Amino acid sequence: MAKNPGVTKAVVPVAGLGTRFLPATKAIPKEMLPVVDKPAIQYVVEEAVAAGLGDILFVTGRGKGAIEDHFDGAYELEQNLAAKGSDERLARVREPAGLAKIHYVRQGTPLGLGHAVLCGAEHVGDEPFAVLLGDDFIHPGDPLLQRMIEVRARLGGSVVALMEVASDQVSQYGVVALEPTGTADVVTVTDMVEKPAPADAPSNWIIIGRYVCDPAVFGVLRETPPGRGGEIQLTDALKTLARTPASEGGVVRGVQFRGRRFDTGNPVDYLRTIIQFACERPDVAPEFLPWLRKFMDELT
Repeated sequence: MAKNPGVTKAVVPVAGLGTRFLPATKAIPKEMLPVVDKPAIQYVVEEAVAAGLGDILFVTGRGKGAIEDHFDGAYELEQNLAAKGSDERLARVREPAGLAKIHYVRQGTPLGLGHAVLCGAEHVGDEPFAVLLGDDFIHPGDPLLQRMIEVRARLGGSVVALMEVASDQVSQYGVVALEPTGTADVVTVTDMVEKPAPADAPSNWIIIGRYVCDPAVFGVLRETPPGRGGEIQLTDALKTLARTPASEGGVVRGVQFRGRRFDTGNPVDYLRTIIQFACERPDVAPEFLPWLRKFMDELT
């Protein structure tokens, strides 16, 4: 339908400093930390591409040049591998540059996720678009983003990804108030609270790092004052849209996700991610799993 054009673009904010991983992130972007042998940010781009998004805009900041280098050609390395006949490694080196059309815009001052998304307004234009947080990704076997795009195509408005957590974890996230829609995994979001105390949380359903936004969000972000932490919060803009008529790009729905999500911005979760992916890799698991079992047996 004309009012619900397809989603083809993704905005990926990667300007964060990664202070939880210092000193490793003093010189390396946190998004480039490897999950076994592939940087976390490549999984995010692959997820977008698998959902049909072939146009990726990175919102970068100082010290993020390694991300640009990773998704560019590496001619000397490629020539070296070709000369050695290392065809498999050569293909893996070339793969990132061929995934999608990659663009970059600089977020000069880190004013929050909402501001980072607003930096993509000129590139996105008057189209719906996805937002994928650069240190948060979904298992390739769980097509969450595709489902969110389907919901947007059918119902319009904006769509957020939701996961249920224990009450003692809600204060770390944006939490939603919700109403059922009649579709098992889809709800209407009626309110959002950023990092509430457990007693003040409207539910146990948190917003995770996937959004499909109506372009009306840009106009709201321009009028959104700094919120929690002195930053412009995307959650605040979506809260406004949730109260806006559908004819004006309002209404926010949530897809309740019960699959596998990985937070590589958190050191402990990052370690869990590496172990899980290593155990799933057919070229790594046969050697790694016996060692891991032996190591765990020795601990106990």
